[in-house]
This record gives sequence, structure tokens and C-alpha cells, in this order.
Amino acid sequence: MPWSYTDRLNGVGATKKHLHMRAASTAALPLALPAAADHPAGAEREAPSPPAPPLPPRPHAAALADKYELHKYGYGKNSIKLLHVHRDGATHSIREYEVNTHLRLHSQRDYLEGNNKDIIATDTQKNTVYVLAKKYGVESPEDFALLVCSHFLYTYRHVDEASVHVEEYPWERLQAEERPHNHAFIFSPTAVRFCTVKQKRNERPKVTGGLRDLRVLKTTQSAFTDFIQDEYRTLPDANDRIFSTIVTATWQYSTVNNVDFDGVWDAVKECILENFAGPPDVGVPSKSVQHTLYLTEKMVLDKVKELSRIEMWMPNKHYFTLDLSKFPSTVVQGENKEVYEPVDKPSGIIHAMLERKATTSRL
Repeated sequence: MPWSYTDRLNGVGATKKHLHMRAASTAALPLALPAAADHPAGAEREAPSPPAPPLPPRPHAAALADKYELHKYGYGKNSIKLLHVHRDGATHSIREYEVNTHLRLHSQRDYLEGNNKDIIATDTQKNTVYVLAKKYGVESPEDFALLVCSHFLYTYRHVDEASVHVEEYPWERLQAEERPHNHAFIFSPTAVRFCTVKQKRNERPKVTGGLRDLRVLKTTQSAFTDFIQDEYRTLPDANDRIFSTIVTATWQYSTVNNVDFDGVWDAVKECILENFAGPPDVGVPSKSVQHTLYLTEKMVLDKVKELSRIEMWMPNKHYFTLDLSKFPSTVVQGENKEVYEPVDKPSGIIHAMLERKATTSRL
């Protein structure tokens, strides 16, 4: 049975739901994460500690209070590189992450007074990522980011907000002799997976998943016609053209309880590819990038009930047909349907966000 860092955190037999429920409700935050060893198999977890007393108002330097107010502020550690290897006998599994942590403290005295007493050093934040990975293992990027946010809010009562961004390196298990290799992997950058978890004290975590650099191309069944004709237009109607883009997508979760984050990421990518390419033998026609983008987002929300909205960007990667008619027929014969000129700049960019109307509902 697969290991789970949530099992280690909540005791043997606990489920992922317990961690997410705890992360989703921080109205009563204890001063530290409970150790897994404190909760033996079958034992009930104790109720959370009562809320900590309110912190004093933020100090403001007298010289600044009359004229200025500090708004956006915070600090953290970027590009914490982490490889986790899970060894299940002869079969090994890996996940490689790049993690950014960011904290906003209740006090502003580190900025206003140069007083560092409240600072959790960025090096400490880096060490925390490694220690949590060692203690609880690594599951999906979203699960791990939830764990790190929860740790900072539970451990340091003067942290008002924690934010964790995780990017996953696209390793896939190597296939050798028509079967999966036990411990060898190949870097397969079809798309970059990422997520961001933000959580304020006494509020639910906000989880955003995403993918980028998903580059696709099809050679037919893409049209763009009947757009505005005026004195500025030079682009002709295209009844059939090459359609290529590099997809970026982000999606917002409406719940974090019992979510298969890996499954959601796979489902979103499959919806993107299905609406772009269609069935392998006949494909699917596209009236415009805008229409394809909308159909994709609608399919995602129809299929993945845990999402409240999805946002996508689809820039045009142009491949223009070369006009070879100027060459004599002794050099070039027939209509050119084979040779195209890739042009990366300038390029169009198509973007839209689709969300459910009842965004306040909870699953």
C-alpha cells in the first residue's frame, strides 16, 4: 500500500482528509505541529488547542506613521530544489520539486525599525522544506504545499500569511524491453506542472493548480474567417491553416478535502489535448483559438467538480505559407502545401477565465 506523509502526520490509519480539514480550518491554531509519534495507531487525536491570544497591534515608527503606511510586504526563499526518492523494495519512485516559500509576519518592525527578532530566516525556511519532506514524504505538489503552509502557521503564531509555490520537474519512468524500469527515469518535458497555496491565519487555504509550456501543433482543421474587414486589415480569411500554440492554464480549487490532485492535473491536460486535437483518425475542427479555448475550459469545469474556475492563455505560434509563385515552373511546380515559415514575433495572444456562477458554494 502506498505510503503517505499524511498518515505519518495524523497517525497510522489516518486519511488525507484529516490534514486538509485541519489546513482548511485554522481558527484554532496550536503553537506547533503535533509529532506523528505522539499519536499511535488507532489513537484519537486530541482537540486542537484553544486560539492563541491576540497579538499586539503592529508597531509603527513615529517618523513614518503620519505620512506613510506599509502595505504589501513579506519575504521568503526561492528555488529550493528538492528530489525525493521513495523506495518500495526494488521499485523506486521519484518526485523533483522547485519550491518557493513566502511569509508575511504580524509585526512590521523588521522593516520599520531594523529589528530582526521576529524573522524566520530564509535559510530556516529552506531547511524546513527539507525536514518536512524527510519526516512526511512527498506526494503531489499541492499536498506538499499545503503541508508547508500548515507548518508555518502552526509553528509560528506571529505569521499572518504563508504562501508556497511548487514546480514539478517532468520525470517519467523509463520503459525498457516493453516494461517499466524499477529505478530509471527519463526527463519528458511535455508540460511543466505547478501550484500555489496561500493561506492566511484563521482562513481556508487557497489552492491554485496549473501547467505551462504545453506546446501543440496540428496541420489542418483550423480556420479563421469572417473577422472585421476595414482599411487596416491585410490578413486574408483562412479556411484551413496550421494551428500551433503554447498553453498555459491555471485553475482554482473550491475544496481541498479528499482531492486527487494528480488526477485533476491529468484530467485538465487531457481536456486541453482532446479539444485541440480531437479523435486520432478524424480530428476536430477549430473555428478560432477563442472558441477552442472556451470549449476546453467548459469541458474542464464539467468534468472536474472540485474546481471553481479555470484561466487559460493560448498564444499563436505562426507558421505562414511561403509564396513560391514568383519562381518559374521549372523550379517549383504546383501549389505549395508543404513548406511553411515559422514566425515567433509578433504573435497573437488569446486569454479567458471561465468560472462557475455559484462560486461561493463549497463541496
